[in-house]
Amino acid sequence: MQKVSFELNGEFVELNQLLKLVGLCDSGGAGKQIVASGDVKVDGKQELRKTAKIRAGQQVSVGDVRITVQAA
Repeated sequence: MQKVSFELNGEFVELNQLLKLVGLCDSGGAGKQIVASGDVKVDGKQELRKTAKIRAGQQVSVGDVRITVQAA
């Protein structure tokens, strides 16, 4: 499993934007498609809301990639 750390500069980041910012897709629109496919989990639970607010301390999984969100 590939582990990626993301440093959060604000209060939250939208899920589709997070996928773009860590390089899992080329655009926010592509991020929305990944979320809609049902392949994304937030803290171990499937997440279908494309603009779900992801905050520091949460973990996002897509396939074999795990993103850990940390406060700046």
